Amino acid sequence: MNLGFYIILAAQFFSALADNALLFAAIALLMELNSPDWHTPVLQQAFIFSYIVLAPFVGAFADSLPKGRVMFISNIIKLTGCLLMLLGVQPLLAYCLVGLGAAAYSPAKYGILTEYLPHNQLVKANSWMEGLTVAAIVLGALVGGILITPSATAPLLQALHLPLINSIPELAILFIALIYILAAVFNLYIPTVNIDHRPLSNNPVFLLSEFWHNFKLLWKDPLGQVSLGVTTLFWGAGATLRLLLISWAAVALHYDIGTAAKLTAWFAVGIAIGSVLAARYVKLEHSIKVLRVGIAMGLAVLLMIPITNSTLAIALLIAMGAMGGYFVVPMNALLQHRGHLLMGAGSSIAVQNFNENLSIFAMLGLYALMQKLHISIYLIILVFGLLLSGIMTLLYKRHRYVQDDGKI
Repeated sequence: MNLGFYIILAAQFFSALADNALLFAAIALLMELNSPDWHTPVLQQAFIFSYIVLAPFVGAFADSLPKGRVMFISNIIKLTGCLLMLLGVQPLLAYCLVGLGAAAYSPAKYGILTEYLPHNQLVKANSWMEGLTVAAIVLGALVGGILITPSATAPLLQALHLPLINSIPELAILFIALIYILAAVFNLYIPTVNIDHRPLSNNPVFLLSEFWHNFKLLWKDPLGQVSLGVTTLFWGAGATLRLLLISWAAVALHYDIGTAAKLTAWFAVGIAIGSVLAARYVKLEHSIKVLRVGIAMGLAVLLMIPITNSTLAIALLIAMGAMGGYFVVPMNALLQHRGHLLMGAGSSIAVQNFNENLSIFAMLGLYALMQKLHISIYLIILVFGLLLSGIMTLLYKRHRYVQDDGKI
């Protein structure tokens, strides 16, 4: 791996760090505005709305320009969303704009790996990318938790007397905006690579038709189908689990939002461990076999129900995260490889993002509905764990023979 690859990693790290810290700052801002509890999952839905609506277009956008430039533009859009929150725009709307930047950013951050590296380095590169992204999630949760804790930032708020900054959540958002600026600086130094799948047209009707063609192509490809199914399920479950953990920690461990935000970092630590293990022990041509770990992860979620001890909670979250990292990294690499061969990196990842974020939107909607109906958090955990394990079992039974010949 050369310097250019590490610049890509640095850009991704700071952008992901800001994304994850901003979630908790935005939740804190909603609480300050006395918004109902079910607005929290809706906030996350607002973020991923752009991923779904713009999926036919962001892939072509990522493939039409050098990926570093796309990442730079996307970070500027995220920064604008932060500034709108500080100007008093409704947090759900401003966070939706941040999601627009993230939707444009995602095909570029993964697409550049397939353009910049040979396919035999993709699992290793994805492990680096996922591991560092998870590190950003860990630090993002920690930074976000610290920034929204009154004892940590109230003295700073009183000392600075900044215009437009009248509360602790707003001060947190200001610091996060500075991190987005740092990420944008790294974007300017990302190596320029050849554009190998430039879109044939920028006409919206053509792009919709092309996206639908790519959508069907990836789902009909046996290896694309299983990898797309698994990553779709995992990220939908993962996004919901992060919010579910906050509610569970309040009931089971009596944590406030700042402490609960820090607790979610342990799940991310586990993903980093699982990513490293996957890079060492899983080959791309045998990646289907890791689905059994996904089944176990769904069952492990059920162990949250009896836990009331913080040490046991941390151990369980690390174990669950390790299982997730171990099976999702090879699936991501396999999906990127098949997509790159079939249609181009940016377009395939746009299809991936569409499916994954549709899953996130649906699962968050179900979670928001359960919260609005005041269903017990423990019943929600039971439904969530059984759903994850059950769907993963069906995927494994259907596709366990698809790689027996070792061909990718």
